[in-house]
Amino acid sequence: MSNNNLVLGVVFIPFFTAIIGLLFSQTERDRTQRYISLMGSALTCAVSLFLLTQVLTDGPQVYRMGGFEPPFGIILVADNLSALFSVMASTVLMMGVLYAVNCQDKCLTYPAFMPLFLFMEVGLNGALLTGDLFTFFVFMELMVLSSVSLVAISDDRYGPEAAMKYIFISGMGTLFLLLGIAAMYATFGTLNLADMGEQLATGQRPLLARSAAIMLIAAFLLKSAVFPFHFWQPDFHTTAPTPLSAMLSSVVVKVGIYGILRLVTLLFAEEAQQIEQLLVILGVIGIFFGSLSALQTYNGKRMLAYSTIGQVGFILVCIGWGTPLALAAAIIYSFNHAFIKSALLMLMGVVASRLKPKSADFRYINGIGYKLPWIIGALWFMGGMALSGLPPMNGFISKLAVAQSGVDDSQWLPLFLVIGSGVLTLIYMFRTWQNVFQTKAEPDEIRVEFKKKGDSPLAPALLLLICLFLGLYARPLVDIANATVAQLSDPSIYIGVVGLFGG
Repeated sequence: MSNNNLVLGVVFIPFFTAIIGLLFSQTERDRTQRYISLMGSALTCAVSLFLLTQVLTDGPQVYRMGGFEPPFGIILVADNLSALFSVMASTVLMMGVLYAVNCQDKCLTYPAFMPLFLFMEVGLNGALLTGDLFTFFVFMELMVLSSVSLVAISDDRYGPEAAMKYIFISGMGTLFLLLGIAAMYATFGTLNLADMGEQLATGQRPLLARSAAIMLIAAFLLKSAVFPFHFWQPDFHTTAPTPLSAMLSSVVVKVGIYGILRLVTLLFAEEAQQIEQLLVILGVIGIFFGSLSALQTYNGKRMLAYSTIGQVGFILVCIGWGTPLALAAAIIYSFNHAFIKSALLMLMGVVASRLKPKSADFRYINGIGYKLPWIIGALWFMGGMALSGLPPMNGFISKLAVAQSGVDDSQWLPLFLVIGSGVLTLIYMFRTWQNVFQTKAEPDEIRVEFKKKGDSPLAPALLLLICLFLGLYARPLVDIANATVAQLSDPSIYIGVVGLFGG
């Protein structure tokens, strides 16, 4: 198969845009760098959409770096899963850059902010598209270092502390990932995913390979903030600048989900049943832990960060059930959740930006809705409906897919627990809407200065329109998810398209 430049474009367009952005300074008045970044991210999003269309029409596409044949050379592979996740990431990141254009945070004026934001996109798209394990590690670390740097320069005074916590905890994930990679290389003499998948498909199971599977799954669970590896996430996501926190809780955590899907479908398909049992247990615990923690927390952004732990739990449960219908539900849930969660975090940022401390603490934002344009409350209501799984938003399609897959596999107890936790989501989302936007605060309850000008709600409004569209017109996404699962169920497709040894 010949090289397809679209595969390379999704990774290198944000890279070159970031380099160009470094040539421009950034101040409160001069926003040239932000507009250049917006053009670059929009172009990346368009290319990812073209790539997905081509993958669905002509099958998986590849790009061999430097012309070297795999497994010796680095190869980028776009199959249904990686192309779909790349569209999800590129679209949400484009909206993040759009939000940043009119964001009031002082850290946005740092010359390195937008380039770091785009380098995070490079790491994200690269991790989704790479065809070998070591390059996956490199792209993932690029994504982590970029996001840590952005949190460290945040306006929040606790930003540096949260960044330090994450860099140490993430180091544990990095260690697990490196040990897993080393174990795989020592066992199979290759880091190419297709090559490893082909060798594992022969039934060889050296002891080191099983150890590698454990270390890799631990690394992916930690990167996805899955219970009990979640403890770094609330502080890190809450203190991040709004454009970044909207990315962390929506698309960055999905890289771990992507890694788990590859692990159980391409590499360790024979051991998938044992891994899946673990995922169901962790997923159900995570759903309730995340939902109950979201009910009790004191900050709007923190509530949404805990909510992500619960929502990722839904995805893990579906992967754990392992049926084609459940895997399709996991993909649909991952895709829809990215748009919903990023929109809600941006809206919370819009609210917080109107206050002098720029805080989403409920002590400050409760009752502030009467001073805000009504459209912000209406958008939050739409987002609450989407996250809770109410029609006509796309969250309803996600929850329906989860329920159908549970019924199909007769998983009655986990299904009952999952539906019960959905009620908790409904409670904390609409309680927040009621307290922030519908209840008029007493004059002495708000002791902070209110600013007439804040961040623009344009980006979250566009994201919620996408959520509404995906709810009303869900068939294409459902069809793509089903086609993706059919492709994942036959690893020889991925192995064949990589063309090991020029085959």
